[in-house]
Amino acid sequence: MKASEILHHFLSQADWIQPERTVDKIIVGDPDREVQRILVSWISSLKSLKVAVDKKVDMFITHEPTFYEHANELEAIDRTTFGPEKKRFIEEAGFVILRNHDCWDRWPECGIPWAWAQFLGLPGQPVTFGHSGYQHRYDIDPVPVGELARRIAGKTVLIGEPAVQLTGDPETVVSKIGIGTGCGCNIPTYIDMGCDVSVVCDDGSCYWREIQCAEDMGHPVIRVNHGTSEEPGMVTLTQYINENFPGVQAEHLPHGATFCLIGSEACPKVE
Repeated sequence: MKASEILHHFLSQADWIQPERTVDKIIVGDPDREVQRILVSWISSLKSLKVAVDKKVDMFITHEPTFYEHANELEAIDRTTFGPEKKRFIEEAGFVILRNHDCWDRWPECGIPWAWAQFLGLPGQPVTFGHSGYQHRYDIDPVPVGELARRIAGKTVLIGEPAVQLTGDPETVVSKIGIGTGCGCNIPTYIDMGCDVSVVCDDGSCYWREIQCAEDMGHPVIRVNHGTSEEPGMVTLTQYINENFPGVQAEHLPHGATFCLIGSEACPKVE
């Protein structure tokens, strides 16, 4: 199967995007290259690309940009310090970089927010959607938000983030959970959706703006790293490729949380 055919498969079924404006495209490499082995990872970091070289893959599928700009990243290469060197590395390696962001962000049932909810153990189907389908609400049995945060941390520790951030009174009882990933984590939208707690990521929220306003309103917020929230979606993308592209074998390369948490004995301990 050609690299361009893999891209076309996703674009042809994603009627929520505008093909001429989407960031989903072949970033580097030959569109006519025959693809048999694919490495899937959340972001095409140099460290991950070196793994792709070692594994001798034909294609690397990334969710986030390769060249440090969300849109028009190829035009940004020469404006970045490391962009040209990174592009040379990829071209010398010879594989294709395919970005799958806009398609997989809203792919029904197994795309990014769906996979995140399933990973967190949220039950059933979303009660409602917001922000063009990027934000979901799930209803659960009432629970103190501190306990909900501990449950989420019990999941995220499995993919590299052993603690989550919480703002608000840990004893506040919640049952209407708003979840989202990336920049699709607008807290006012969650509130309009009837959510009584927002689970957001660090790329989609700002402390002094939405989070501070939420705290003043008594609306609890649980926050995780962007990479953590989208890791489950990379697992489901890998599974989808293996189930739907005969003759193509995909492997998931874990990325997990971008930051490791380093403490000291002087830091307050979380009970």
